[in-house]
Amino acid sequence: MGRFSGKTVIVTGSGRDSGLGAAILHRFAGEGANCVVSDLGTPKDRMGASDIGTSDAMESVAQSLRALGARAITVPCDVRKPADCEALVAAAVRAFGTLDVMVNNAGIGYLMKPLLETEEADWDAVLDVNLKGAFLCTKAAARQFIAQGRNAQGSAGRVVNIASQAAKSGFPHMAPYTASKHGMIGLTRSNAIELGVHGITVNAVCPNHVTTGLGEKQNAYFSKLLGFDSVEAYLDSMARRNPMGRPGLPTDTAAAVAWLASDEAFYVTGEAMNVSGGEEVH
Repeated sequence: MGRFSGKTVIVTGSGRDSGLGAAILHRFAGEGANCVVSDLGTPKDRMGASDIGTSDAMESVAQSLRALGARAITVPCDVRKPADCEALVAAAVRAFGTLDVMVNNAGIGYLMKPLLETEEADWDAVLDVNLKGAFLCTKAAARQFIAQGRNAQGSAGRVVNIASQAAKSGFPHMAPYTASKHGMIGLTRSNAIELGVHGITVNAVCPNHVTTGLGEKQNAYFSKLLGFDSVEAYLDSMARRNPMGRPGLPTDTAAAVAWLASDEAFYVTGEAMNVSGGEEVH
């Protein structure tokens, strides 16, 4: 038994073993939740096989969750499409009876270019996945939460958006990403105000740099951009400027998401919680 025993959690963009989404699901699985692994499944548009969770990779994550004793299913979803988002929620309810937590984690953070070289197609790809995807998945989840009604604690459901330090501060060569994450904070606040009357909380978590599969691509790009001799030297510099002496870990973000989804956080909504070791202070 755990805090989330019998509850169902969807995490979008969770189909890679080394990814942040998978780490979040592992935290929930360890506390008894039913888990829905969701990712694109097949490459599309500017999202290649190395950028997404393929169907096989999604199943690998699901197997690791089952090894922890959790019930887990995989559901491919293109978060840019309303019908896919609605089908994702329906699949979770069909498998487990209810939906309790929606974590909007799907995102594109690997399109890094100087502003003057950034194409409209780059902008559209990032904003569509990172921001429109959170908008569509929140709508689909909120409709289900409202239909289910409140539980004994007065909660109907939780939405947690995975934003970024880039939701609070600007970063070079990442205009679309930074804009999308700033926008996610606005979406979080607006949705929290509207959905609170239904017993739904909406919050965001803002991690600093985390070396996942996506993070490795950012490491390679920015170590070269900033003139470091190696990725290791870049990471060492990053660690030295952080008050806690290291970059973020996937488990740091997963712990924050789990708390925001817990009963203890019922009166917390509309917040953008930094998980940055003190690197981001506003």
